[in-house]
Amino acid sequence: MAIVFMTGSADGLGRAAAKSLLDQGHRVVLHARSADRAAALGQLASRAAGMVVGDLRSAAETKSIADQVNAIGRMDAISHNAGVYTRPSRGSTPEGHAETLAINTLAPYMLTALIERPDRLVYLSSGLHRGGEGSLDDLDWTKRAWDSAKAYAESKLHVVALAVALARRWPKVLSNAVDPGWVRTKMGGASAPVDLDTGQRTQTWLAVSEDSAALVSGRYWHHLQQQQPASEASDRIFQDQLIGKLSKLTGVELPEA
Repeated sequence: MAIVFMTGSADGLGRAAAKSLLDQGHRVVLHARSADRAAALGQLASRAAGMVVGDLRSAAETKSIADQVNAIGRMDAISHNAGVYTRPSRGSTPEGHAETLAINTLAPYMLTALIERPDRLVYLSSGLHRGGEGSLDDLDWTKRAWDSAKAYAESKLHVVALAVALARRWPKVLSNAVDPGWVRTKMGGASAPVDLDTGQRTQTWLAVSEDSAALVSGRYWHHLQQQQPASEASDRIFQDQLIGKLSKLTGVELPEA
């Protein structure tokens, strides 16, 4: 049985995925952004292999999350599930970054770089990533007028590109991105067409399955099927430029192979 670290596991897809893994007999390290949210996990927390707490909008707390996970031990898989959808304004993190960028892009990048390398990495993206082209000119929204939908699309393009780049840079790690679909969560709303179980299934399958179909890397998935991501996500120049900019913004270097 595997041990899996799941970000954003206090609610929604992350909580459903964590419960699914626990029900299958795997060990799960949960994550909540605050002590109050951690306490609200109740029985799920009592079944977990560990709990880490920290707000992904803060670089300092994100680094603390990495330290907490490393103190528990090496993970077999890490699922970067946490994220935010549309924000009414750019916002500003303690470091001055746009909140959508910080939570959806900078945090998974930093955790990837700082947590001991697992066997598998899964990044939650969205089909909307295809509308995220051109983001590298103003990654942190310091020049453009705020566009919440565009910022979200860009952040989800970033994580697909990161997943594909890591498959190339870290050949011993299986790294994949997942579009869970429009899921009935607080974020997705009650009218969303995809139920929670369907929404969580692909990320948990990629995290732990020994099926030959799941033992691949550098792919983009939707409902257990591979799809073609946006062309930028597969572009090596874009990937390398993105990683360079993320390194500069965070002060955290992504280790080489």
